[in-house]
Amino acid sequence: MIKEFKEFAFKGNLVDMAVGFILGGGFATVVKSLVDNVIMPPLGAMLANVDFAKMKHVFQPGVAEVKDADGKVTTAAVPEVAIFYGQFIQDFISFALLAFVVFIIVKKVLVAMKKEEEKPAEKPPEPSAEEKLLTEIRDVLKAKG
Repeated sequence: MIKEFKEFAFKGNLVDMAVGFILGGGFATVVKSLVDNVIMPPLGAMLANVDFAKMKHVFQPGVAEVKDADGKVTTAAVPEVAIFYGQFIQDFISFALLAFVVFIIVKKVLVAMKKEEEKPAEKPPEPSAEEKLLTEIRDVLKAKG
């Protein structure tokens, strides 16, 4: 059972897939950083200094703890209830950029694989003079024997 597991776990395809997942996770982090730190700030600046990460629609504002003069809490803290649509816009742009890059990579890989398949089969090299002579001798011996 352990032997079968080792064969399964260390097959080339499985290891390649694991490497792909690891690199994909790292690539997604880089794309998210690109969108958050390079693309969104200038876009926000062009749109009247809007910070997309802070854009939200508040349904119920949050309330901090209110204490009276004796230090007793008269009102408990209530968290804010809001929809952070700006963060969604940022995440969507990250996803779209990542999907586009993956599409381009897959397309290039498929084109490369297609070119490899289309290569004509190489003709075997022409036999040398020595091989031709040996073939003739063999054929003569077969004819006599």
